[in-house]
This record gives sequence, structure tokens and C-alpha cells, in this order.
Amino acid sequence: MSNVFYAPGEQRAAKVSDLFAAIARRYDLLNDVQSFGLHRRWKRRVAELARVTPGARALDVCCGTGDLAFALARLGAETTGLDFSGPMLAIAAAKSPADPPAASRQPQFVEGDAQQLPFPENSFDILTVGYGLRNLASWERGLEEMHRVARPGARLVVLDFGKPPNALWRKIYFTHLKLSVPPVGWLFCGNAQAYAYILESLNHFPAQIGIAEKMRALNLTNVRVLNLLGGAMAINYGEKPR
Repeated sequence: MSNVFYAPGEQRAAKVSDLFAAIARRYDLLNDVQSFGLHRRWKRRVAELARVTPGARALDVCCGTGDLAFALARLGAETTGLDFSGPMLAIAAAKSPADPPAASRQPQFVEGDAQQLPFPENSFDILTVGYGLRNLASWERGLEEMHRVARPGARLVVLDFGKPPNALWRKIYFTHLKLSVPPVGWLFCGNAQAYAYILESLNHFPAQIGIAEKMRALNLTNVRVLNLLGGAMAINYGEKPR
């Protein structure tokens, strides 16, 4: 039986919106519990790979509750976080201090569609997305939009669940996602289906290898795949040619 939050085609956005509305309040807590806090290290790695320079403009697509956007802003980037989920954006906005220090950069959060980014071409020096492409009706379109709004020389960095290249480890990992993750979701946010969605969506996603192939098809340079936990998580990296 397919997951109640997964639907292909035109219904995808509505289902994913329902999913994040259901888990927004507990999203950060569940990330810490399920990854033993490692997701924070992986996001720091994404921010490091972005190579923030003074005056750089950054866009974090599918920003969720804002972890990556805040990480880029702390490094000095003029950062925008975009997401289509109002409940997730509300939590991201609440993390911003009401009276930030004068020298502190704070991200701006906007509601929008990752498949139709509301920005002109060549707008950003850094494009990131954490655990977002997999949730789009067309992840390819999402990557194309990131490429469109990237300036020449921009860094594109993608973090998401991966598919381990080792068959035995992949089987163990997928069994964990099937049997262990949904009960944790039920325990902490009262919704097992919301976290059973991870495996369902991953089964329909080409993960790190497919993203790398698409990056090359977009003529990005220095395309790399950084496998984490033996490929259970992965970071894809590419640069828009100057």
C-alpha cells in the first residue's frame, strides 16, 4: 500500500503540503532524534561547500525551518530562504531574533514554488537545497530553476537522503527506513505515515547518482558526490560555468 502523503503528478504538491503541515511543529526535534544530531553536521558541510564570500547572495530552496539559511547567513551571505509550506516558514521566521545585533545578517524568508522560482536569471552566487528536491513533483525542474537563477560561477549544493552503492548496506538501510523510522515518527509527532513517506519518496527518486547526471546535463562543472554514512545521505555539488 502506498503512503498517504505520496502521490505522483499533479497531486504531489498538495500531499507534500499536508505532510509538512502535519509535522512542522516537531520537524526539528525529529531530525535530531532520527539522525542523532548528525543532520546539523551535514548542513554545516553544505554551508562550507558553498564557500560564502563577502557580499554573496544565497538562496536556500525548500528551506523548511531555516537551518541552512541561517548557516549561510552566519557565514556572511545575504540569504533568502524559500519554501511553499506556510507552517514551516512560520517556524523559520520565529527563529530569527526580534532584535538582532547590528552586524548580524538574518535570512529573509519568502513563500514560493521551487519549480517556478520568483527571481530573475543570474540572481544568486549560492544555491542550496536540503531534503527538498525529493519532495518536488519534478525534481529535475527544481534543479533547472536553481541553475536558471544562479550567476556564472555560482555553487549549487544539494543535501538529501541517498541510495548506498553497497547492496547489503542499502538493504539494511532501507529496512531501517521501513521498520524503525515510522514508529519514531508516531512516538514523537503522532503520525507514522509522515515518516514512512521518507522511504516511499526515496523509492521514486534517483538520489545522488541521478542528481549528478542532471548536473552534468546542465553543463555544471566540478560536479561531485560526497557520500555520507556509506551513501545513506549524500551531498551533490556543482558550479555554473563563468
